[in-house]
Amino acid sequence: MPSQFDPPSGTRDFLAADVERREHAFAVIKSVFARYGFEPLQTPAFERLDLLLGKYGEDEKLIFKILRRGEHGASGDADLALRYDMTVPLARVMAAYGSQLPTPYKRYAMGPVWRGERPGRDRYREFYQCDLDTLGSASPLADAEVLAAHHDALVGLGLTDFTVQLNSRRVLAGLLAAFSIPPELGPGVLISVDKLDKDGPGEVAAELTQRRGITAEQAADLVATLTAPDAAEHVRVALTKTDEGIAGLDEVDAVLALLTGQIPADRIAFTPRMARGLSYYTGPIWEFVAAGVAGSLGAGGRYDHLIAQLGGPDVPGTGTSIGVERILTLLPGADTAPSARLDVAVTMLGQDLAGRSFALAAAGRAAGLRASVYLGSSGKLRTQLKWANDSGARWCVIYGEQEQQADVVTVRDMRSGEQARVPTGDLAGYLGAAARADG
Repeated sequence: MPSQFDPPSGTRDFLAADVERREHAFAVIKSVFARYGFEPLQTPAFERLDLLLGKYGEDEKLIFKILRRGEHGASGDADLALRYDMTVPLARVMAAYGSQLPTPYKRYAMGPVWRGERPGRDRYREFYQCDLDTLGSASPLADAEVLAAHHDALVGLGLTDFTVQLNSRRVLAGLLAAFSIPPELGPGVLISVDKLDKDGPGEVAAELTQRRGITAEQAADLVATLTAPDAAEHVRVALTKTDEGIAGLDEVDAVLALLTGQIPADRIAFTPRMARGLSYYTGPIWEFVAAGVAGSLGAGGRYDHLIAQLGGPDVPGTGTSIGVERILTLLPGADTAPSARLDVAVTMLGQDLAGRSFALAAAGRAAGLRASVYLGSSGKLRTQLKWANDSGARWCVIYGEQEQQADVVTVRDMRSGEQARVPTGDLAGYLGAAARADG
């Protein structure tokens, strides 16, 4: 039974350690994206409802609608909605500012999105997306660059045990033709094929015949080809029967060749069973996966006509999205204790010393350190040393009557317990030197 103080279902509160971990991850991702020449884009947290409707198929029911406000609130109608993803806002920006944007336009967007999901394990109604897209280039270099940036961001976060599955929608189209599957059944067949890793060959074959309308023989042959130990070679042979399949293989091989030396060879592979159920992809597609992790760590692909379908100009596009919420659980140190809140903790051992103690904290900040004076009610040094320790402070500055009379402060090293008496006016310099020596 939820408490009245719990956040709304499907949302979370983030205390200090979680916020710091998330902000570190976002900073790493941003720095990698920037090194590749991508520029940031921020859009509003909500969009016009009419812009979002008709863009997400069956998932349209997950859009969080915002009822009319103020004097119009009584109508109960919605005219706005919380941002569902980062792609529709990108299309709107391209339509609005296309002439002002560089060509190609390389942008990244990071921020919360909202979906009316049924909350559950690793499923939230509010979560962050980290998207990277290039619009205006049909070159395989654009696909390779986006994919390499995604890879480098994960490595920059400290992840190593993951692989990149690479395929092409044109490969999949050629595969369907090679197995004589009618084009009108293709989208449904690919949705089922995309479940092979989760549901297994037998269950997928049954779904292909019972729900997707292909024969048992077609289903068995297709599943056997895609799940064979040397599936990639089997598929390459099958695709020689169709021009579309050959073109798809050329796409895959071009991207693999461009990434040689940038992504370790054992970390990326042509994976013909990976389908990416979204129908708007038109070329190379990929997923980042890790053993023991349900779902992907991120995914993307080429979508040459999506922006036009969303209302923007008809420009080629390619992009990727990092599943940052899932990645955060895998980061090294995800279960460590919270980081220190303070570098310097300053005691407050009497009201007549308050002004000087407050100024000593300012001296710590002047040295470029995080510093604060004790704000509690206890005047006991023991209690205040415990506060300094609980705050993770590296040094505690003790200022009492004896220090006041001698015009010094006592600086306690919270790790070693050693203490030094420092002239009051020299505190900022002393702390700065100590911090530099501490590394």
